[in-house]
Amino acid sequence: MSAPLHVSTEANVAAEPLEHAPLIRDAAPDGAWPLQKHHDDQAWNVGEGSYVPCRTWTINGRFLTQRTTGVQRYGQEIVHALDDLLSDRHPAAVGLSLELLVPGDGPVPSLKSIAVRRTKSLPGHLWEQLMLPAVARGGILSLCNTSTILRRKQIVCVHDLNFLAFPDSYSFAFRSLYRLVIPQVLRVSSGIATVSHYSADELARAGFATRSKIRIAPNGHEHVKRWRETHSAANDDRVDRNTIVVIGSSALHKNVDVILGLAGELAQHGLRVAVIGGRDARVFRRYDESLDSKAITWLGYVPDEQLAALYQNCLCLAFPSRAEGFGLPPLEAMALGCPVVSSSATSLPEVCGNAALYAAPDNAEAWLRAFLLIRSDHSLRAHLIENGLRRAAQFSWRATAESYLQAMLRIDRAQNPRRRAIDLGIGVTRLGRR
Repeated sequence: MSAPLHVSTEANVAAEPLEHAPLIRDAAPDGAWPLQKHHDDQAWNVGEGSYVPCRTWTINGRFLTQRTTGVQRYGQEIVHALDDLLSDRHPAAVGLSLELLVPGDGPVPSLKSIAVRRTKSLPGHLWEQLMLPAVARGGILSLCNTSTILRRKQIVCVHDLNFLAFPDSYSFAFRSLYRLVIPQVLRVSSGIATVSHYSADELARAGFATRSKIRIAPNGHEHVKRWRETHSAANDDRVDRNTIVVIGSSALHKNVDVILGLAGELAQHGLRVAVIGGRDARVFRRYDESLDSKAITWLGYVPDEQLAALYQNCLCLAFPSRAEGFGLPPLEAMALGCPVVSSSATSLPEVCGNAALYAAPDNAEAWLRAFLLIRSDHSLRAHLIENGLRRAAQFSWRATAESYLQAMLRIDRAQNPRRRAIDLGIGVTRLGRR
């Protein structure tokens, strides 16, 4: 898997195990570092009655107020993985205090070790630019593309630059704001992450960051294990081994047209297409009016649990996107034992490896051949399922969350030389043990 997040201010050093003692948090003056006092004979301490400063980071929780797509799912899962690592007292979390900052009355996840604080809500990106830097304690971790331009001590994950590559997929306001904000955020940030090598190369090519400063923090698969497969009578009647599932989207770069345009030919072979997601009449009306419409089933919104059942029932997932920063749906499908036919563009071969069949985004004949091959060759389909399960297991939310912990630790140590002597998890100096 990918290397851990890298911060250019200090060379990488290997982590060493650290024993953890129970901690009692003492009050600290507002704006000061909170202090943690050790109360165990086996504790780490520096002299009689001394304290170890607590490292403080704030997670940008604006994503919790947004509709869930792959980017927001990333934020949700990394927060939960960080929470688990703190609860497990991971060595890189020694002395670390994490707080999730949520605008207004946005939904709040159930967390064990990460504190949650609500703030006044402001419209859109104003909250990130004004409220977040005003109230965030310590460093800022922003997991979903954007952050404030007023903090240097922050780590930002930018998932893709599709707003530059495919501007017609986004509103003028959206792409204009991203063109303005993202380059500025990346220039001031101590740490930069993205979800694939493809996206890292795109960020460097655009001149937003040097390639050596960017490290890969990919998506994971573990969340699908929480999806309890739930069958719907309506969906089960419409999705079977002769059905190709596609994620519907009006965004042009998602390239759904190449699959829907094959509906007539697929019907001649006894196959049909099931579209999951929003049905934009402006985009898909022509398929309702065509003779191919009977070969297309519109499923609309499908909850995760029912999606798990659909992936089990269908022939395969088709993912024809022209550009992805990562490509979470194919990873989810593979983790659930569903074969994948994927576009050969951008990050998708990096994610799917040898566990998918590929077709160029505009090569309709190649897509048709792939579908017919999976339907006719049962051993190939079984091979894709087996490889997919193995491939998906290589992508872990927990491993990515660990890389964020290491990045926060390196930034803290680089920006506070005194903490090098005390040490909080790397190159530990053990002092005063009784």
